[in-house]
Amino acid sequence: MALELASFTFNPFQENTYVLFDKSKECLIIDPGCSNPAEEQEFRHFIESKGLKPAKIILTHAHIDHVLGCQFVKNTWNIPMYMHRNEIPVLESTVRVGQMYGVPVNTPPSPDFFLDAGDTFSIGEHEFTVLFTPGHSPGSISFYYATQQLLISGDVLFNGSIGRTDLPGGNFDTLAESIRIQLYTLPDEVKVYSGHGPHTTIGREKRGNPFVRE
Repeated sequence: MALELASFTFNPFQENTYVLFDKSKECLIIDPGCSNPAEEQEFRHFIESKGLKPAKIILTHAHIDHVLGCQFVKNTWNIPMYMHRNEIPVLESTVRVGQMYGVPVNTPPSPDFFLDAGDTFSIGEHEFTVLFTPGHSPGSISFYYATQQLLISGDVLFNGSIGRTDLPGGNFDTLAESIRIQLYTLPDEVKVYSGHGPHTTIGREKRGNPFVRE
């Protein structure tokens, strides 16, 4: 029973929101970024038209563009939210950051559970492993599904780029170490689904990423 992935590009920051599901119809929602009624309607229509049953919100990190839809998802499907404990200050700063960017933000919900390095979570028969990948933010985590060689990297690694490190809690050396130790040690064939932009592969980034080489 193959795992399926659907992606949506939401909000002024062009953030990628992911839905993971299989024939059981249970689904995970990763980094819900829908930020206005039209985006919320698009997202809700997809879930309902597929007959999906949302089970969890999983955050790679808590920057504003990755959490704008959390309250909507919570209110609509009443499901728990998971993230790394180190992201609490980032989540709590969301409204203030929104004011700085001129983006209206509802106070996001508090996390129900925390994830850490080596933890696992499942959707149907599919089990993801949590990789601790700080540097872009203090509690950034990535999610690896070995069976289908699939990685959700958040804003750690992009197609031809990496996450910015000039925001509070960011550090280039920490990010580079996370990429080299946690991500570049995965098989070259692993598909990388990032928080922004098109997907890539581990092999492609090891060979050609101009910011962090193998």
